[in-house]
Amino acid sequence: MTAQLQNRPVRALSGAAVVLALFATAACSSEPGDAEGDDTLIQVASHTTPMTDVVEAAAEVAEEDGYTIELVEVSDNVQYNRLLADGEVDANFAQHQPYMEAYNAEHDAELAVVQPIYNARVGFYSRDYDSMEEIPDGAQVALPNDESNEGRALAILADQGLITLAEGVGFEGTLDDIEENPKDLEWVQVDLLNLTSAYEEDGIAAVFNYPTYIASLGLTPQDAIAVEENIDERFAISLVAREGDLDSEKIEALERAMTSDEVREFLIEEHDETLMPAF
Repeated sequence: MTAQLQNRPVRALSGAAVVLALFATAACSSEPGDAEGDDTLIQVASHTTPMTDVVEAAAEVAEEDGYTIELVEVSDNVQYNRLLADGEVDANFAQHQPYMEAYNAEHDAELAVVQPIYNARVGFYSRDYDSMEEIPDGAQVALPNDESNEGRALAILADQGLITLAEGVGFEGTLDDIEENPKDLEWVQVDLLNLTSAYEEDGIAAVFNYPTYIASLGLTPQDAIAVEENIDERFAISLVAREGDLDSEKIEALERAMTSDEVREFLIEEHDETLMPAF
């Protein structure tokens, strides 16, 4: 059985509402696309920590290489791909490969992964239960409503023994691939950005979430009742660019900065509880 939780509104982003955070530059402002014609300015779209923090750390490294990385900060999970596909920024850092591929298919875009950067420690959280075994029959479980993250959430539930998925679907399973649901769990599909709100909804027994979003409630993966154990590297949060720009000097410089020793040390020292470097 599937229910639909009413999503809380996500603030829409217009061109005038793009918030720019500048790193390793003089205090000034610009709009996406100002990098055109500037061979040393690299604009990278992202939308929340720790992704934005990683871009900031990489900016310090890139400055030594003669490049300036400028963060174009957006407010949702759509704009960073739209800006990149439209040529308004040089790259983005906010998503994993399956999510990017779904965007490419839906919008006839040609985005490509430059380099995986880190694996987030995703899992399920509950206000009322201390383990997955405690979840009662007929309980509501909140899942992300996009197929790439839905499959990842279902794979965790299968690993925990709560459901059985069709053979071979792996991380690409959908609700239609559930062959056994012995607890008769009810699925509540929620936009990724609203899963944290679902955690606080009465009647929701467990919620899939990323540490990036659940942190707003003061929670970490240590508070999860189940954490992903089998990691598919395709789900690493990755640096993404347009396919035709993969061999450009800008993207190569950006990749060097994002995979530097300094960024690795930053990930380990500042975010070890919530993620693992993927390079």
